[in-house]
Amino acid sequence: MLLATINSSIVLISLPGIFTGIRLDPLEPANVSYLLWMLMGYMLVTAVLVVALGRLGDMMGRVRIYNAGFLIFTLTSVILSLDPFHGGGGALWLIGWRIVQAVGGSMLMANSAAILTDAFPARQRGMALGVNMVAGIAGSFLGLVLGGVLVTWNWRSIFWVNVPIGLIGTVWAYKSLHETGIRRPGRMDWWGNITFALGLTALLAGITYGIQPYGGHTMGWTNPWVLAGLIGGAAMLAVFCVVESRVAEPMFPLRLFRNAAFAGGNAATLLGAIARGGLQFMLIIWLQGIWLPLHGYDFEDTPLWAGVFMLPLTVGFLLAGPVSGYLSDRFGARIFSTAGLIVVAASFFGLLTLPVDFDYGLFAALLLLNGLGQGMFSSPNTSSIMGSVPARYRGVASGMRSTFQNSGTALSIGVFFSLMVSGLAATLPKTLGSGLQAHGVPAATAHQVASLPPVSTLFATFLGNNPIGHLLGSGGTLDRLTAAQRATLTGHRFFPELVSGPFHHGLTIVFSVAAGMALVSAVASALRGGHERADDGAATGTGRGAPEESRAARPS
Repeated sequence: MLLATINSSIVLISLPGIFTGIRLDPLEPANVSYLLWMLMGYMLVTAVLVVALGRLGDMMGRVRIYNAGFLIFTLTSVILSLDPFHGGGGALWLIGWRIVQAVGGSMLMANSAAILTDAFPARQRGMALGVNMVAGIAGSFLGLVLGGVLVTWNWRSIFWVNVPIGLIGTVWAYKSLHETGIRRPGRMDWWGNITFALGLTALLAGITYGIQPYGGHTMGWTNPWVLAGLIGGAAMLAVFCVVESRVAEPMFPLRLFRNAAFAGGNAATLLGAIARGGLQFMLIIWLQGIWLPLHGYDFEDTPLWAGVFMLPLTVGFLLAGPVSGYLSDRFGARIFSTAGLIVVAASFFGLLTLPVDFDYGLFAALLLLNGLGQGMFSSPNTSSIMGSVPARYRGVASGMRSTFQNSGTALSIGVFFSLMVSGLAATLPKTLGSGLQAHGVPAATAHQVASLPPVSTLFATFLGNNPIGHLLGSGGTLDRLTAAQRATLTGHRFFPELVSGPFHHGLTIVFSVAAGMALVSAVASALRGGHERADDGAATGTGRGAPEESRAARPS
């Protein structure tokens, strides 16, 4: 889990170095789609495949599928680092092999929680899954620091870091992991898999392209292809639900949702992922594009320092995750999961009160609070979901939980970016145009720069890039200005101060929605019912599971 999630966020923070390394201009409107697919491709594939691979683990053996995932993940890390192309070809190489790597990551994510649930009895399961969840969430934040350090040396090294861990992990997994759960032979639900994959892919692809400009609009929500993806995807998912209610062995057993703990836990997972999934992106934009340059950091160094300054978020999760998992084994998951989401909402309200150029001590305290809330929620919630289903469904239940989490994160990116772009579109063009003219830029050039789609400015900020020197330098405009004007326009403060007002307007919208979603998620968590466990035979030897396997797994 640590490896899979480090890989996701290490690319996120390293995108400036990757774009420079493959010689791709981040401000070219046509290149926005490459950036989006580098971010979203991995998430989309894992969201689509984890349920099918969890079901395959139930049928063929969870350890077998898990081990194959480790091997695929390691091999693709090597291939990614060998990208021989530049420009669009180099980007397509990375996107394509990241999608293959996501297949391996899906195998790991779909079966890790199920393997742990098989191995640990109910009284220890929360702690075990808590450690697993801590590894997963910690990896997503440690990847930010690792990426920031490695990309300053060589952008290919962000893929090399997976190789030694992957090799050791693959050998260890094949030698040490053994099947302790119930293998349930059955047939693959092909129609369910096809309709689910088509529906979710179309929906998430529609959201991905909806962020991009279209036909003179700042975003692409009026694009016929985007509308077709959103409407067609939703319709195909409705067909999927009909298929699953009729087949004998569904990939997504809808009857599991009759269990209040399972239904409430997954609803809280989805809503919580939407609330906090885009948080990383907003914080990175805030730090890399505005706060760090205002405090004298070079734009080239901001990826590393953004990862360092976000460490309180990781610390909070590391502190709360195992403790809340242990306590939930004794007192139940509902109180800790619900309280954690309320704490997350409170941290969002706190972030709303901060100015753009904030005091770091208060910012760090709010990040720590957010991490504590996420840690309080994640491990008890996972334990509740996994403990509420019969042993034979643990692989598919683990996949369903991962699907809700990954889909929520992908939806969150689409929603947060859309809200931010709409906030920027209202004020940024006028602010940018007048600011450039005030420093000697001709009105026609200033208007041309200000007319760029806000999404280009947003992604430039996200990549820690100062777009002013790039945009004005290409046409020779900078050469016609005085030395003082050139120094001001390309310095650390001009662009961050210029966009800080429009950015704060968008940030207010984003954090308000995130706080609201966290509170709705808390309500879903509270409504899950009391402490409820399904047949624990496979883990404790007391239920209707296979007795030989149960005795082998029982603690001495």
